[in-house]
Amino acid sequence: EVQLVESGGGLVQAGGSLRLSCAASGFTFDDYAIGWFRQAPGKEREGVSCISSSDGSTYYADSVKGRFTISSDNAKNTVYLQMNSLKPEDTAVYYCAADPWHGPAGWGSYTYFGSWGQGTQVTVSS
Repeated sequence: EVQLVESGGGLVQAGGSLRLSCAASGFTFDDYAIGWFRQAPGKEREGVSCISSSDGSTYYADSVKGRFTISSDNAKNTVYLQMNSLKPEDTAVYYCAADPWHGPAGWGSYTYFGSWGQGTQVTVSS
């Protein structure tokens, strides 16, 4: 059974940083896409970033490019999202998602991923 557990959320002031972690279990970490999504109240879930565990290729939403960095530690089956220069509009519940890697097309859509974590709240105060 695929399990994804997020951690690292919290309250931070604008301009601050947080690092989210996604601990994965129940599947072979190789050749998977691991994505981060977020959902703010009243808004649709949006793709933030994605990494291929097979070749390390990374992808970002335009809204977070240059501020967020995704990385993976395959030995620990863990993916990280380093979030710098946080803005109030980054406030949301952040979810980790996983699915076998099938190319980058469509990674930003929630339909790409079949397994999801429970989410962790990130709140950025102004």
